[in-house]
Amino acid sequence: MADGETISANELNAFVAKALSSKGVPEEDAAKVASLMVEADIYGYGTHGVFRLRQYLARLSGGGCNATPSITVAQETVATAVIDGDNGLGHLAMAAARDLAINKARKAGIGWVGVRNGNHAGPLALYVRPQAEAGLLGMAAAVGSANHVPPFGGTDLLLGTNPIAFSAPTDGPDPFVFDMATTVAAMGKIKTLHQQGKQMPEGWMIGRDGQPLTDPARKSEGYLLPIGGPKGFGLSVVVGLMAGVLNGAAFGADVVDFTSDTTSPTNTGQFVMALDPAAFGIGDGFGAEASRVFDEMRASKPLPGHDAVRMPGDGKTMVADDRRRRGLNLNPSLKADLNRLAKDCGVAPPFSDGAA
Repeated sequence: MADGETISANELNAFVAKALSSKGVPEEDAAKVASLMVEADIYGYGTHGVFRLRQYLARLSGGGCNATPSITVAQETVATAVIDGDNGLGHLAMAAARDLAINKARKAGIGWVGVRNGNHAGPLALYVRPQAEAGLLGMAAAVGSANHVPPFGGTDLLLGTNPIAFSAPTDGPDPFVFDMATTVAAMGKIKTLHQQGKQMPEGWMIGRDGQPLTDPARKSEGYLLPIGGPKGFGLSVVVGLMAGVLNGAAFGADVVDFTSDTTSPTNTGQFVMALDPAAFGIGDGFGAEASRVFDEMRASKPLPGHDAVRMPGDGKTMVADDRRRRGLNLNPSLKADLNRLAKDCGVAPPFSDGAA
């Protein structure tokens, strides 16, 4: 297939939805999940977008993920809630948590909604950007969907990538959106390199002998490294407490590897927060003040050999608009994999050659 062959967001949406529906997911749910998966690629989070379709389909086929969940509010106060995802596709529970958190923030100043019995839900940016676009601050975190990290100084795999994200409104076209794993690299990046036949940089993983590991095909033989050593380890534990333990979700040895185990419920834990700056007496002035400070930072003279200072989220709106207009150009390995999945699901392939 041609490397330059693009696909429109609508076409990719339709394909992903049909693939999910082929595994018993109701059309409305499939459309919601497909839209969020494609949105991840539109905003540049390719390791957590349609690249994950194979994993989701495998868990649906294996029975580890419930194709027809009933998403419910299990616990609720004026400002807090816990969503039970009923082991469905994770995007459904997280989207419900995000929307409920925003509604609560509008009424109470803050909304904090946890998720239990969830699943992998793509990049956390999907669940914090809407807050910033609505003039609110957002935060979200998740217990990783597999353990790849030992406690600092240990050798037992008891922690995941445990990502955390934050957003804030600005006066410009790009809200502040910061989405990071608490490891040096997200496992999705390593899986993407493996798919493309590329090596990892040193510093992402070490082997059980403590030496650098750069072959992504050997990722199961080593450990992901936390950012900042013990600091990243500590932050990962904080995420586990707030997204896992607090919600009655899995953390530590209870975490199920959602890639290697396609039959067991994961009970993935997450949370979404929305915060209204107006509750702090500053009216609608937060975005303007944030933009003023961000402009100061962008104006900082770059170090020799460095590009100009950028803030998290800069340029993403323009790039996303361009991809919606021109279509997405996925990497050839992913295109081939999506065509193979189309054959497995009995739906039309999304790309022209239909190679399996």
